[in-house]
Amino acid sequence: MTTKDHHLDAILMGRAVSFGPKGQPSAIAKTAVTGPVVVGKLGLAGDEQADPRHHGGLEKALHHYALDHYPVWQAEVPDISADRLTVGGFGENISTTGLGEADVCIGDIYRLGTALVQVSQGRQPCWKLNVRFGWPKMAAVVQSSGRTGWYYRVLEEGRVQAGDSLSLIERPAAEWSLAAVHRVLYVDTLNRERLQALAGCEFLTESWRSLAQKRLIRCEVEDWTPRLQTPD
Repeated sequence: MTTKDHHLDAILMGRAVSFGPKGQPSAIAKTAVTGPVVVGKLGLAGDEQADPRHHGGLEKALHHYALDHYPVWQAEVPDISADRLTVGGFGENISTTGLGEADVCIGDIYRLGTALVQVSQGRQPCWKLNVRFGWPKMAAVVQSSGRTGWYYRVLEEGRVQAGDSLSLIERPAAEWSLAAVHRVLYVDTLNRERLQALAGCEFLTESWRSLAQKRLIRCEVEDWTPRLQTPD
């Protein structure tokens, strides 16, 4: 895993607009901003989340997506228009190069500009990616690829701007890279030993710990269809 400082290529924000097949609002389209932006407990000042039940909040205040993933998507899914596969396309607030899901662990604490943030969970793809990219399988493919991005909770408020550094301060759960969490949730889905360990990871957001616990109790995987399939 890499632990070096990383340059912030872009800081991005968006406004909620009518988006889904039934006019559901979304702020998934993010655009880069210049100058310093306040990082509060609920994310960037001026950034919007249209669906607070599933997006945003204290545990998902900031979304980070690797810029490195875009050329991979362009090669793997050439039918998606190039103007959609540009930075901000996945609804990210933070864009960097050289830092991916195998390099980042749950509980990692980073200095983000002057703010202090902690990795809380990976991104759980939903059907809005299908609409965003004009392909009904996009959410499912993003989930299976592991190139999901991740979220931060904000430990200390501050300011950030493009060109600042993202610096790793502490790694309390080195065994739980985002790639390792992805394997438990989406590949080796009923491995009881790993589910129990994941449920006990104190740095993981409570909703994902609960998800692991429910699988242990029910001995079955939850239905992903409502999340991944675009509603009629």
